[in-house]
Amino acid sequence: MKITTWNVNGLRAIYKKNFLKDIKEINPDILCLQETKADKETVLELVKELDFPYAYANAAERKGYSGTALLTKIKPLSVAYGIGNEKFDNEGRVITAEFPAFYLVNVYTPNSGEELKRLDYRKEWNKNFKEYLLKLEEKKPVIACGDFNVAHQPIDLKNPKSNYNKTAGYTQVEIDGMSELIQSGFIDAFRFLYPQKIQYTYWNYKFRARERNAGWRIDYFLVSKKLIDKVIDVIIHDDILGSDHAPVSLIIDL
Repeated sequence: MKITTWNVNGLRAIYKKNFLKDIKEINPDILCLQETKADKETVLELVKELDFPYAYANAAERKGYSGTALLTKIKPLSVAYGIGNEKFDNEGRVITAEFPAFYLVNVYTPNSGEELKRLDYRKEWNKNFKEYLLKLEEKKPVIACGDFNVAHQPIDLKNPKSNYNKTAGYTQVEIDGMSELIQSGFIDAFRFLYPQKIQYTYWNYKFRARERNAGWRIDYFLVSKKLIDKVIDVIIHDDILGSDHAPVSLIIDL
């Protein structure tokens, strides 16, 4: 099974940039999208051209902001939206699909924002999202994927020293949030397979960051310990353009 996650930074915008061709080449069984920036009806209309018989979208109340979509060739047993907390469920950030062997959670984690204005909100989100995953895991193993908006270790970004505690995505609060997820039993599948590999999933549009490969690894697959032996590979498709993020695929034998 191949599951692909991609922060598209606007579904309508990426459609003009070989999106359909890129997805068909990757050929995932399940596709998780973040930052769709469109209402549910628009998202579901746009993805009709892709060959996924089951499609689900979660949108923010605020127009043109945030949003997630989950497209699958395998019919889910059930689908849920949000994490069950009103404070965090108005921005369309989570879709959970239940399959026979696992839960798949597609997440677009809140960015702490310019001048770290949402860092307190992010800290509270981290706690609530971890609790949500642990509740699911009581029933069956979990795969959580998406844009987690954090570089967990210095190896996960080009310039750790200059960004530490100054830039959203590399503050101690955010790092601790990811550490707590991992300590609670979820494994960063890419880093498990490639402990020393430097490869990024996001590059700021400014400063020609992608050309210089001055990037960040902030898009992840976190898998329950029970599933890690079934993981075959995690592929960062950093040759695929169209967004400021690269798609990432998990290949797993379930």
